[in-house]
Amino acid sequence: MTSAVKPITLTIMDKEYVVGCTEEEREALFASVEFLNNKLRDQRDSGKVIGNERIAVMAALNISHEFLDYRSSHEVSSSGLGDGLNRIHQKIEAALSRSGHTTSRVTSGTN
Repeated sequence: MTSAVKPITLTIMDKEYVVGCTEEEREALFASVEFLNNKLRDQRDSGKVIGNERIAVMAALNISHEFLDYRSSHEVSSSGLGDGLNRIHQKIEAALSRSGHTTSRVTSGTN
């Protein structure tokens, strides 16, 4: 059962915004606001960017870059994991066949 969406006031860069949020999403929303405020503060305090709009855009670009790097590295890790498991399975099959044992292979429909 999901709870109703309720208005919540958030403060981002010293400005208040009212957004709708369910009770289940509330904690994640506040964590997101804290993360965003920290990124915005880092941009502002670096002194390289002047103006709230530019600070917001640069923080958004940095967050996007970090996310895409993270996603890319984890996609590579995931595909590499599947390849590694297949190699291990093949080695086990080879070892068992040399000893006269066999295994039945369970597949997920993708090879």
